Amino acid sequence: MTKTVDLPRRPGRSTAAGLDRPLASLGGMLRDWLPRQRWFAGKDRPVTELSVLSLTELFPGCLHLLVHADHSDGGGSSPSGDCYQLLLSVREQRTPRLERAYIGRAEEGPLAGLAVYDALHDPDAARMLLERLRMPGTAGPLRFESAPDARLPGGLAPRLLDAEQSNSSLVYGDSYILKVFRRIQPGINPDLEVSGALAAQGCARVPAPVAWFRTTEPSPATLGVLQPFLPDAADGWTLALRALAQGDDFATEAHELGRATAEVHLALAAAFPSAVHDEHGRTAEAMSARLDAAAHAVPALRPFVPGLRGAFDALATCDAGPLAQRVHGDLHLGQVLRADREWFVIDFEGEPSRPLAERRGNQSPVRDVAGMLRSFDYAARQRRPWRPEWARRCREAYCAGYAARTGWDPRKKHALLRAYETDRAVYEVVYEARHRPAWLPVPMAAIERLARWGG
Repeated sequence: MTKTVDLPRRPGRSTAAGLDRPLASLGGMLRDWLPRQRWFAGKDRPVTELSVLSLTELFPGCLHLLVHADHSDGGGSSPSGDCYQLLLSVREQRTPRLERAYIGRAEEGPLAGLAVYDALHDPDAARMLLERLRMPGTAGPLRFESAPDARLPGGLAPRLLDAEQSNSSLVYGDSYILKVFRRIQPGINPDLEVSGALAAQGCARVPAPVAWFRTTEPSPATLGVLQPFLPDAADGWTLALRALAQGDDFATEAHELGRATAEVHLALAAAFPSAVHDEHGRTAEAMSARLDAAAHAVPALRPFVPGLRGAFDALATCDAGPLAQRVHGDLHLGQVLRADREWFVIDFEGEPSRPLAERRGNQSPVRDVAGMLRSFDYAARQRRPWRPEWARRCREAYCAGYAARTGWDPRKKHALLRAYETDRAVYEVVYEARHRPAWLPVPMAAIERLARWGG
């Protein structure tokens, strides 16, 4: 029988001094393990240095770490990299039931001889993490907090969702879901900020936060958010692919989804009332800069740059359009759930690759609309032969549903919609080239279409 290990520290204790000592045990194995994780952002750049920013023994046998992975070339350039949150289980012996979570065995340093695992795969550690959320308090620099009316039951069985993307999610007893952020940036995460603000507005389209945890070191940052789980819900991507497989139309669902998106936008405008007109010129410049960077990274994009840039030039001179406001920032079919014939919107973190300040800033709501329209196109291209008419009907229905609730029609903002769709497609090209090369033809087909004048 394997055991967890009582480390030579008191639970909850964390110090800035001596943080280099754990690297003697963990540094080598983490350098090998981190780039293989789905949520690691620097796969195309070698980790040149790994440093521990914060280390806390969360409870016996479980370490909480914030580590910085540096990608600088060592030639005098400034450090570049990201901060990641890790929860590690430490055991005396390897255990078969945790084999998929095995990171390595420490050969030296304070953990020499011990087996190290990703603690989110460890049911014992996952249960203890929920207990910390049930009883608000502190552990070193970590702060566990909850909504005033939260009444979390104990003893809920944890399971780690397999669909790991930029974060990791634990479901407890089909009642709650805990999103553990992996890539950490200083400041409040929009997933906590926005869901809390919308709950205060009485917006039922977004699950309200129940509990969360954050850190005060090395800078204040959100680490995870617990929300109600909808066990009978299906995400929009699954439902769309099911409709395609069965030869069914999806226009009715798309129309209702457009209305739901509009309701969330209206609630966001009320919760964050500092909306102003978007500065199209500055937005167009930023889009053009992203296009240049993308073309440098993905050569297949280069022949289409002149046509794509035309979309951004048109944006710079178009009419004001809707007010800029807080938006979702990364809206697509995988970010919406349907339960009891209603649509719910989740995951307000925005595109994790963008700076937190940008994700928390005001943007045109057309950005979210464009993201969903691109998602319909992605779904339609998952089957052969491609069914462009299915995607077109979904796009039309979604925009009509949105217009019915907001009073303005995205389809009549042609220059705006084309520019934001183009910017989204450029982002998709880079993402697929880095993470899913087999999917690259999907956004490239959109690039060819959008590069033609008129979109």
